[in-house]
Amino acid sequence: MLLGSIDRTPPPFFRQGLSALTKLALCSALAVFLMVADVRFKLTQPLRALLATALHPVQRALLAPVEAVESAVKYTAGLDAAVSREAAARRALAEQALRINRVDQLESENARLRALLDLSVGLQVRAQAAEVLYESADPYSRKVVVDRGLAQGIVAGSPVISEAGVIGQVTRVYPLSSEVTLLTDKDAAVPVLSTRTQARSAAHGMAAGDALELRFMAGNADVQVGDLLQTSGVDGVYPPGLPVAKVVAIDRKADAGFAKIVLAPVALPDGVRHVLVLEPIGLQQLPRPQAVAEGMAPASAPASVSRPEKALRP
Repeated sequence: MLLGSIDRTPPPFFRQGLSALTKLALCSALAVFLMVADVRFKLTQPLRALLATALHPVQRALLAPVEAVESAVKYTAGLDAAVSREAAARRALAEQALRINRVDQLESENARLRALLDLSVGLQVRAQAAEVLYESADPYSRKVVVDRGLAQGIVAGSPVISEAGVIGQVTRVYPLSSEVTLLTDKDAAVPVLSTRTQARSAAHGMAAGDALELRFMAGNADVQVGDLLQTSGVDGVYPPGLPVAKVVAIDRKADAGFAKIVLAPVALPDGVRHVLVLEPIGLQQLPRPQAVAEGMAPASAPASVSRPEKALRP
């Protein structure tokens, strides 16, 4: 091996260069110079802009998953909030609809009550308001039950009216309720008077349908469709002048002696909630003089008999 080929340079460990303190001073001076140059002369601004432009796609690519997750979370939260708001809006709408229905019911009920009060003021008989509780379960009769009975002074035979006209008559009285037979019942009857001709007759309930009929009317009787019939007051039960029904159909058969006259009640019982129970006018009429005399006779007889007894005593 030739001596000239031997590497005589010292190993890296033994090489001596600039000292560490010198390197620190140079790096510090370079750093201060770069900072001053950047602040005063904006030397690194183009380089910073270039690096920012080059790294922008990388930043967007790295932020895409984060933004996607945030968007999904916001969408889910917004969807839940929208569903909850929709449910709250639907509940509020349902409550408002219910409130509107109640207002409409109260307004119609108030109108009926005002009409009843005006009617009770015009009547010359004692009356008291009652509420319809339920309809009778008997399918072969038309009856309702009201919340007034013996405790409130209701008597059998009392007329029952609404703001439109006659509803029926009390046929059975209980301590706290009463049973009212409607005019459309097959066993109901009421004396009526035609407002056009002043002719008297009697309206009877029909076995089928919510209608009445005038029975035993001559075929040539002066009755026309549209005639209004009111209570005549001759029965001692119904006050005179209350609307009862209107004539809706007349069947005059040549081979029959009587005409078939169908009536429609003025006051429809279906849907009526508040009614007036009237005292029968027969209970408010003064007794006849003959009845008064007959009632006083037993009381005066002992007095006339006792006088002679006193006279015979010594």
